[in-house]
Amino acid sequence: MSRLLLLAVATLPAHAVAQATEAVTPIALHCAHAFDARNGRMLDATTIVIAGDRIRSIAPGLDAPAGARVIDLAGLTCLPGLIDMHTHLTGETSAHDYEEGFRLNPADYALRSTVYAERTLMAGFTSVRDLGDTANVSIALRNAINQGIVRGPRIFTAGTAIATTGGHADPSNGRNAELVGDPGPKEGVINGVEDARKAVRQRYKDGADLIKITSTGGVLSYAKNGRNPQFTLEEIEAVTATARDYGFRVAAHAHGDEGIRRAVLGGVDSIEHGTFMSDATIALMKQHGTWYVPTISAGVFVADKAKTPGYYPDIVRPKALAVGPQIQATFARAWKAGVKIAFGTDAAVYPHGNNAHEFVLMVEAGMPAAAALQAATVRAAELLDQAETLGELAGGRAADVIAVAGDPLADVAAMETVAFVMKDGIVFKQDGKPLAR
Repeated sequence: MSRLLLLAVATLPAHAVAQATEAVTPIALHCAHAFDARNGRMLDATTIVIAGDRIRSIAPGLDAPAGARVIDLAGLTCLPGLIDMHTHLTGETSAHDYEEGFRLNPADYALRSTVYAERTLMAGFTSVRDLGDTANVSIALRNAINQGIVRGPRIFTAGTAIATTGGHADPSNGRNAELVGDPGPKEGVINGVEDARKAVRQRYKDGADLIKITSTGGVLSYAKNGRNPQFTLEEIEAVTATARDYGFRVAAHAHGDEGIRRAVLGGVDSIEHGTFMSDATIALMKQHGTWYVPTISAGVFVADKAKTPGYYPDIVRPKALAVGPQIQATFARAWKAGVKIAFGTDAAVYPHGNNAHEFVLMVEAGMPAAAALQAATVRAAELLDQAETLGELAGGRAADVIAVAGDPLADVAAMETVAFVMKDGIVFKQDGKPLAR
């Protein structure tokens, strides 16, 4: 390394030093096996060469280029960094969620989010969509991660979700009216097409990456109905048309069938949860090419916790008991029908870091392990419009690589224990342990 380069590197923060060094010294990952996400098959011994924050090459065998730093992942299977398309990194489930909403400030949620973000990264999820937060904390978290201040996955965030008055993401539900007033488009509450357009434009102003709407009732909101439609078709069309102007994808939280149907007809890109959708609506999704992000983990968790007295308010418990057991069965029907599926868990509804258990639930419902892994790699990257960057071990892609013991195609539960994590060419976890900052 030249004296000039040494001086330049010396002035950089630690994460940037790592990147600058890697740009000069390639890394060769020796993998016992590697998952070919594009074709859904397992490769034998493979060498992945990393140059800076990109994959330079991937080749059979264990031959490293001259001068490369070799990381021997003996006995491990390498995979592309995983993508969770439905998370909420700024919060996490607890029996105190509802009362904390009256006590905590955005700064409290921001500090907690740094812990959840790092936990998610260490679980092998190097990219996520964040689909709704408070006070745009996820936007600040994304920026801090991108700047190397905080450890976490690459975030594509919707910022504050968009609801209708009294809808699932209306922040004033269950609150003292004197404390919250009457929220409008800026706060994510709309009524009519003009409000819808303004809310999308506000999210552009805030710095969001996509739009999230709550087109039906929800499980954990302080409201009675978990499945009624809460947007008109015209309102959804106004959201999606305006979103296209700004280059946004639109994700729709939706449990009830009519709300799902309207969201699909209104032009959303993905249906989140989709709990009570009918076969006719599944066929409509397939016809329109609408993606499905099932979040089975959340359904299983809330159904279980609803049996614990006091964990959820009384108004929430019946919804959790009804929705939970249904999502996995709906997912099975959608998969069998050929709907496009991307991996998503609703992390925060259950504890962060357990994201990979979704693979087990998907396979239990009838999806082959290879297809489940594809849903969290190449398929998710396609929905993110990042197919040329993420989701695959291939030359030119982001150097996001993880490794697990064993063969996840034979036992997908192997994905729940990640031994190695690299994101953007920087190693964050090795031999099953997070590396020191």
